[in-house]
Amino acid sequence: MHANSTPVRTAQQRPHEDLARRIERALQSPWQRPIADHTRRAFERAQQWRAGHPGPLVIDAGCGVGLSTRELARHRPDHAVIGVDRSAERLGRDLSRSWGETPENAMLLRADLVDFWRLALAAGWQPQQHYLLYPNPWPKASQLKRRWQGHPILPTLLALGGEFELRSNWRIYVEEFALAIEQVCGMASAVEHWQPPAPLTPFERKYQQSGQSLWRLVCRLPRRERPYGREDT
Repeated sequence: MHANSTPVRTAQQRPHEDLARRIERALQSPWQRPIADHTRRAFERAQQWRAGHPGPLVIDAGCGVGLSTRELARHRPDHAVIGVDRSAERLGRDLSRSWGETPENAMLLRADLVDFWRLALAAGWQPQQHYLLYPNPWPKASQLKRRWQGHPILPTLLALGGEFELRSNWRIYVEEFALAIEQVCGMASAVEHWQPPAPLTPFERKYQQSGQSLWRLVCRLPRRERPYGREDT
């Protein structure tokens, strides 16, 4: 089977020249926007669910329709897997006919990731694994601040720790994230060409069937009690 997904189109041919400055700004000025009530309520539900599922935590950030969350849970039956996405429409799709019921050790949660990550860090959550699979690349050079590596939440995201895995069909996105980890955490992270043995998300399947190159970064981040700040780097 072949799909016809087009590769990322952008005039940006290397990591953004403004990336380091945006990261420095995030380290100097922590993100302080008030947390949305709907995400706070969602996180409270997740806390209650975690009380009944105390296994090692896996976070599937930006899980979309939740297929990746299901697959991660099936392959890790002794883990608690939480998929988070802000779209009620995506999370509300019924995949049971094609993919079976959501495993008992998986939870799908509608929440704003920016607020969810802040609440998770404040609550002392320590994910064993943390996935960021095919985030929107926002490929225009003017859209750097929309990419997670250019967003002020980056110091909080990285402070959650655990084995962090990012996948993308745009190599520059992964290269930028590696530079961000090095600037914030002082850790080198390798960017590798990735050939998944079985697609984990619908996007991964589509990109692979379209013959696109896939890229990933995997590193183990130390857990912290608060976001990274300038005094830590």
